[in-house]
Amino acid sequence: MRTQQPSIPPLPKYLKEDEVTQECRNFISSLPTEKGWVANDLHQYQGCWIITRYMQGVLSFQKHFQAHDTDIILVTTPKAGTTWLKALLFALVNRVHYPNPQKHHPLLKNNPHVLVPFLDINLYTENQVPDLTSFASPRLFSTHLPYVSLPMSTKDSACKIVYLSRNPKDTFVSLWHFTNSLRSPASKGPNSLQEAFDKFCRGVSLYGPYWDHVLGYWKESLENPERVLFVKFEEMKEQPTAHLRKLAEFLGCPLSSEEEAKGVGDDILRLCSFDNLSNLEVNKSEKLSSGEENSKFFRRGEVGDWMKHLTDEMIEKLDRITQEKFHGTELKF
Repeated sequence: MRTQQPSIPPLPKYLKEDEVTQECRNFISSLPTEKGWVANDLHQYQGCWIITRYMQGVLSFQKHFQAHDTDIILVTTPKAGTTWLKALLFALVNRVHYPNPQKHHPLLKNNPHVLVPFLDINLYTENQVPDLTSFASPRLFSTHLPYVSLPMSTKDSACKIVYLSRNPKDTFVSLWHFTNSLRSPASKGPNSLQEAFDKFCRGVSLYGPYWDHVLGYWKESLENPERVLFVKFEEMKEQPTAHLRKLAEFLGCPLSSEEEAKGVGDDILRLCSFDNLSNLEVNKSEKLSSGEENSKFFRRGEVGDWMKHLTDEMIEKLDRITQEKFHGTELKF
């Protein structure tokens, strides 16, 4: 009697590549390619590494997106605190609609990535010309693309860009954990820390190189401070109230003295805290439409987790690369 082989579960949507058009595949074949962290391959486009599935979305986003002057676009490198900032921005911009956020608020029932969708990863990957008319003004979107790869309409408009950065050591460790959690267990084991570290240092990481990404938005924030706000994750964790005020002022919706007296800012920070969001049922048991489990976006949310993982040699190497890349700027982590 033959033993029945265990059935292999179907691939989640985020690992599928069957929807990529032949035209896009032909274009991809001309690009430098490296082995991916989660999906099979990463392709270098405009100096940035993108997986096969998202390339079509990136090209469509660049070609078709028309920014509005009132748009707000959140940009990060992956694992820089994206989920937290999406929640904060959504709660801040929409606070007038939800005066009692602890009881009635979209964040209590929806993952932040649903409320502030990625333009390239979600909207333009799922539909080459998505209908964005249902988004109320100000429209809240996000992307991981470097500044050089943003559509011209975002640069020519008065839309606001909020860029969240995080020190490279914590960014790398968080990215390593996150990508391993998304790999298909049926066909792939985890990436070793050393293998992932070597790739990260070479710049071969999702939307990397990390340093080029950070520098692009840092320089733009200095040249156009009214349009681009550069924020550090570590400083936000240390002084959340001050940074929430700064965000509100930058976005043109400052907290009034009456709101301050009522503790509106404190309510938003409580609602969007790691402990609160990670313990909501939606973020413990549900998935995104693309298949990622919501719980994967909540691991630690701490500063300094790299100390538990990196060797002295790794620390020295990352610090050296960072110092070399940011030399001549005032940017420090």
